[in-house]
Amino acid sequence: MQTLFPASLRASASVMAVAAVALLAPVAAFAADPATPVAAAAPTADAKLFDAKTFTLKNGLQVVVVENHRVPVVSQMVWYKVGAADEPAGKSGLAHLLEHLMFKGTNTIKPGEFSPLIARHGGQDNAFTSSDVTAYYENIAVDNLELVMKLESDRMRNLRLDDKNVLTERDVVFEERLSRTENEPAELLNERLNNALWMTHPYHNPIIGWPDELKALTRQDAIDYYNTWYAPNNAIVVISGDVTVPQVKALAEKYYGPLKHGPTIERKRNRTLPPPATVRIEMHHPQVSQPTWRQVFIAPSHGTAQNRRDVYALQVLNELFGGGPTSRLYRAMVIDHKLAAAAGSGYNASAVDWGTFGISFTPRPGADLAAGEAVVRAEIDKLLTQGVSDEEVEMAKQRLRAGVIYARDSLQGSANTIGYALSTGQTLDQLEHWPQEIARVTTAEVMAAARAVLTGKASAIGVLLPEEKAAPTNQTAPQEGKSS
Repeated sequence: MQTLFPASLRASASVMAVAAVALLAPVAAFAADPATPVAAAAPTADAKLFDAKTFTLKNGLQVVVVENHRVPVVSQMVWYKVGAADEPAGKSGLAHLLEHLMFKGTNTIKPGEFSPLIARHGGQDNAFTSSDVTAYYENIAVDNLELVMKLESDRMRNLRLDDKNVLTERDVVFEERLSRTENEPAELLNERLNNALWMTHPYHNPIIGWPDELKALTRQDAIDYYNTWYAPNNAIVVISGDVTVPQVKALAEKYYGPLKHGPTIERKRNRTLPPPATVRIEMHHPQVSQPTWRQVFIAPSHGTAQNRRDVYALQVLNELFGGGPTSRLYRAMVIDHKLAAAAGSGYNASAVDWGTFGISFTPRPGADLAAGEAVVRAEIDKLLTQGVSDEEVEMAKQRLRAGVIYARDSLQGSANTIGYALSTGQTLDQLEHWPQEIARVTTAEVMAAARAVLTGKASAIGVLLPEEKAAPTNQTAPQEGKSS
């Protein structure tokens, strides 16, 4: 599921039902209603955010437990520290294809039986792929936790593939690309924008793959990728719900414990960024009736920031600049100038390599897109030249800290936030102290982050426009003069 915001440019083309929860990714998701008294809801300085507990099995598998005893339900998420950016050159789409193939059975589960079995027990399951991670999850009554742990541990090391199901599923993924990318102008623009922004860095590849490379993937490609990356020492299991640590540990040791340690591997990526430049892409498409505009900047992430304070400052910057109806950009574009139907920003901080900071707007019908872009430029210039007030910064911090309640109180929200963070190199300690780190952000840090990112030195602008109509031609042939 993709949006206008920059994190979407590396989102999976598969179903991502949990992607809406992103404590340390696009923090715009936590924009609070301006009428809500957010200060009262914010966690106290010494409160633990998730109060998660963790242990590691002998085979290297990390298990995280988040106790939440409100309802007798549990969410299990299995995270593999591998994504589309780790694919071999020329084999884009492989990570996403294997995500599909993980439902094709083992020695004990026949192809196509995995999800129906969970459904018969009242549960739901799915999976998603990003550039940095691949995750699988089940939400089910706590009495069936043992069942889903047994199923996931089985396919972690015992997947069975034949040519028929690999080629059939490859065709399914190709059809998915046709329906979700080729027939979706916004997704086509995302591909062009990503390619321009990242150039040779592997983040430029679409998760679903380039058409010619996707068509060429083989069973052996899938097996080699699976045998390399899918192992307990390259995975994290997060269990959130009506459970206890001893209960989870006993089941984890029973089902995941016997699995063999996989090869010790290192992510080897081309981490070279293109020379700083602003690239502009304009795309006309017959299916577009309303234009959209976006600009995506390369930004520090938890994985690349030399000073982690920069990440927290960018999260606060995003909230006050474009994080919701109280933000500067929304007020300028939607309320004051009445040029946009929607406007906002998003910051993706959870990445193995660099993150992104993006700005986007959709003009109101009949509004001038160039005028809207001029207002965006004016708001950025105003921010950089006049700065932000201490009051703005404090209000943004309060909204962010209050917003974590949505992630903390949701079973799958907790598992998703923790799993994505740990899979991309963060620690539980950093997660637990996120509210305190946000509270420490200063106005000076916010301005330093803004000047470092919003100068446009490393960005891509994408404009999606209706198809240009051909100029009308005169269909009436000139009359010949009559002879006298």
